[in-house]
Amino acid sequence: MRVIDIINLKGGVAKTISAINIAHVLAAVHHQRVLMIDNDKQGNTSKFWGLHSYDRPGIAELLTQPGLDVRQVIRPTGIAGIDLIPANMSLLSANSSLLINMSRGRDYRLRRALDPVRDAYDFCVIDNAPDINVGVINALMAADDVLVPVKIDQFAFDGLAELVEQVDEIRESNPSLRFAGCFFTMYQRNKANQRGDVWLHDAGDYPIFKTRIRSTVKVTETTYEGKPLLVHAPRSTAAQDYVALVAEYLEQRKEGADGEI
Repeated sequence: MRVIDIINLKGGVAKTISAINIAHVLAAVHHQRVLMIDNDKQGNTSKFWGLHSYDRPGIAELLTQPGLDVRQVIRPTGIAGIDLIPANMSLLSANSSLLINMSRGRDYRLRRALDPVRDAYDFCVIDNAPDINVGVINALMAADDVLVPVKIDQFAFDGLAELVEQVDEIRESNPSLRFAGCFFTMYQRNKANQRGDVWLHDAGDYPIFKTRIRSTVKVTETTYEGKPLLVHAPRSTAAQDYVALVAEYLEQRKEGADGEI
């Protein structure tokens, strides 16, 4: 099972939508078995799938109860090939609890918890909070690839240097961790986006995927429908862009760690 972390320390960059649609493309187009993890206390991924609840254990309990079997917290999404470990506001207190818990192995809890299901899934896609907390560190410790959604504006790479620094530090304990690259979301073919695109490429500080996720109202519609883009609007530009992005990512994996920093 290869673990993909979707993360950006900025909000409003289509992080959750990207995680959901990357997971769905892997399942629907490439016939991969995918486990999603909602690692954000807001629980938006869980809400999207209609699985936001306080009645059953989720990621918070998995992180704070080392003896809990991961199979007890995995829920089917209703979409073939995709299961979910949900989240809710309990993750806030879980992070606080983990923060004061200095026991050895605290940062490896998620990695170890996933061991029993590594052969049951091909990919795990984690939707992370826009933060570096103990839960996110656990996700990075468990991850193989980091993908960063970026909205082009003058603040596009705010916090990215700090994220890359954190990735570099964690790589000392998790050598398989790789910064796969950034990808642009909510992209529009206007002068502002084109100038920003050129500027960010010329800066050359971070690897950037060629695929842009174009802006479309269909993305907003999916949040009300609770359906991935390939189900709700398969011919939309964004749906096809996520298909292209996943293909580009898989090709990158095939070629090796191109773009690693």
